[in-house]
Amino acid sequence: MNRPTLTTERLVLTPVDLADLEDLQALWADADFTRHITGRPMTTEEVWFRLLRDLGQWGVRGYGSWTIRLVEGGAYVGNVSILDHRRLIDPPIDDPELGWGLAPAFQGRGFAKEALEAALAWADAHLRAARTLCMISPDNLASVRLAERVGYRPYRRTTYRDEPVQLFERPRGANWARTERELGAG
Repeated sequence: MNRPTLTTERLVLTPVDLADLEDLQALWADADFTRHITGRPMTTEEVWFRLLRDLGQWGVRGYGSWTIRLVEGGAYVGNVSILDHRRLIDPPIDDPELGWGLAPAFQGRGFAKEALEAALAWADAHLRAARTLCMISPDNLASVRLAERVGYRPYRRTTYRDEPVQLFERPRGANWARTERELGAG
């Protein structure tokens, strides 16, 4: 099983490992971080099972989750993943899902975009799937804008666990990211 390490100018993305548990527990215990994802901090038990799931994806699917650290100094930044969630959702999701989360101290500095671009470049080169998807809470405007910046387009609104979500898709190799001006940021 190939569990690649990806490197960018400022970041190193390593496949998630048991050694990441302490950083993951701190991240998922942060109410600001979890507000758009789970709506509440996660317990140690929930984080443990999340880590086991992420580890297993590499062996079962050939893709998984990466831990994001700074090249300089090695500080924990967050995670980016390509996972098969098998969600109970309508419409069913049969494609790999891109997900990401950065510790609040590292948000707003371009790290998420840099990590997502690296993960998507790897996915474009190695996955057989014709597209990847992501699912975002409509009120998480920062993540919606980021998804659009890296080439995702909305294709369906639905509910997941009784909460509204927006589904986004990106065909493999797509280069249709909207510009900052088109997104109203410029």
